[in-house]
Amino acid sequence: MLDPAILFTALLNGLTTGAVYALVALGLTLIYGVLHIINFAHGAALMVALYAVYWLKVRLEIDPYVALPLVMAGMFGLGYALQRVVISRASHGKDENILLVTLGLAIVLENLALVWFKSDTRSIDTPYTLSTVEIGPAFIALPKLMAFAGALVVAAALLWMIRRTDLGRAIRAVAREKQGAKLMGIDVERVYALSFGIGMACLGAAACFLLPAYYVNPQVGSGFVLVAFTIVVLGGMGSFAGALAGGLLVGVVESVGGLLWGDTLGQMGIFAIFILVLLFRPQGLFGARA
Repeated sequence: MLDPAILFTALLNGLTTGAVYALVALGLTLIYGVLHIINFAHGAALMVALYAVYWLKVRLEIDPYVALPLVMAGMFGLGYALQRVVISRASHGKDENILLVTLGLAIVLENLALVWFKSDTRSIDTPYTLSTVEIGPAFIALPKLMAFAGALVVAAALLWMIRRTDLGRAIRAVAREKQGAKLMGIDVERVYALSFGIGMACLGAAACFLLPAYYVNPQVGSGFVLVAFTIVVLGGMGSFAGALAGGLLVGVVESVGGLLWGDTLGQMGIFAIFILVLLFRPQGLFGARA
């Protein structure tokens, strides 16, 4: 039988990791909810954000948490430009073209990273990287707690923006009925670009919370985007509450599963739950039936 203190520590670690997973998935959910496409470049974009945080720390000595607004703004600008200049023009209004364009962007970004940064795995050192905080019987790394709190704050800010602001109302209108939104005077193409930019800004925030306790290499985004896709389907396609709850659930299952069966086999629990949800509730935990 597991020691309760060890299980409690695993649960806390799972929640801290799951909050960052949820933040990555929220960006993917926003893009899917508005544009109704799967962004295959999501993982590569996270890799770009991680390299931006790394470069700011190594070259300019800017702490990852201080760099948060800079990286989020930069990723928003990148996402806005990609949607306006590349994705919108290259897709010609066809969803299948958008999928191919985002897949092509992922390949280009990853190979550019290989050219510029090689395949080396890099990390940063901060004064708090190895610091821990005692919570009951558990000792949790300070960067993980900061990531948990920060991810929840950014997620709450995103949900508030979607529900309470004019931009959020426009995003919801376009997501629900594009033609009706056009008739009401909403610039649909601009909303598309803003939504894509906001989704990428979520990745910028996730990168700032991740790197103090994580690493970056050109392939780092692949693992995260696979988990993010799982969370989006698990929570319900286009559901922000589902992405948040699904991210926390996946983090806990991954952590406890790793404790019981090892890191590699522990991830099987994520996909076992994923398959069960598809079998018995295919619309996801928070999704509505079609």
